[in-house]
Amino acid sequence: MPPAARWGYLQANAKQPIIGRLLDDAMTAIEQVNPSLKGVLLKDYARPTLFIQRWAGLIDLIGTLGLGNKENRPRDILGRVYEYFLSQFASSEGKKGGEFYTPRSIVQLLVEMLAPFKGRVYDPCCGSGGMFVQSEKFAEAHGSRIGDISVYGQESNPTTWRMAKMNLAIRGIESNLGPEPADSFRRDLHPDLKADFLLANPPFNMSDWGGESLRNDPRWKFGTPPAGNANFAWVQHFIYHLAPSGLAGFVLANGSMNSNTSGEGEIRRVILEADLVDCMVALPGQLFYSTQIPVCL
Repeated sequence: MPPAARWGYLQANAKQPIIGRLLDDAMTAIEQVNPSLKGVLLKDYARPTLFIQRWAGLIDLIGTLGLGNKENRPRDILGRVYEYFLSQFASSEGKKGGEFYTPRSIVQLLVEMLAPFKGRVYDPCCGSGGMFVQSEKFAEAHGSRIGDISVYGQESNPTTWRMAKMNLAIRGIESNLGPEPADSFRRDLHPDLKADFLLANPPFNMSDWGGESLRNDPRWKFGTPPAGNANFAWVQHFIYHLAPSGLAGFVLANGSMNSNTSGEGEIRRVILEADLVDCMVALPGQLFYSTQIPVCL
């Protein structure tokens, strides 16, 4: 963190009329020394509609928060604070919040099942990056080092893509989320990737995924997914990006386990007969901010 971007400097100047410009300069300075964040951080704090008094009050308020002393402070305290605000924002946003935040309990369960100690971890709809964070925590807790896991991801929502970049940077996790936000179906940013582990929570029952224009896509090895529902397009995209011994764990709506509409039952049958399914877990409802429907892994 360059001196002009450190909290002490900003707090000491919180009541200055130029605090908005100092915040913008701080973001620019952070990007200059952290290449993975280039073009990611917001730099619009000096606009006239943001009142200086509010900045001063907010900065002073955050400055009073007790983060513990160095002896008992968790190493990723900033990451935990960031995750807390993500969860609160998801809750307040209601349905839209599910676009970028998967409840920690679900992520932890997937990570414990897959045990991603070492190798390439991929999430083609990565939201705010929670799958990657838990994978790194799991590997580190079991003796691996940060860096033993290579993180690859993709996210189509520009705001959410920025959240993921910041979430990973705060924790010092190197990642390749592509140079910009992009749709995994129409513009796969990692076309040649074969991952050792894949963790994902794709949008449920997505109807506007562009299926009509992708009917002959080579990813549909087990059958062409229906244009009106992307569930089995996501499943086949996951399989396509797995290494020969790779493992995938992902969240779907419960209906994916028994739907027979538009050929989904036939696709599921072929995948099962190929002996690619190790287990399926039915979870209760009301786990997500975005929907009350029950989901499965």
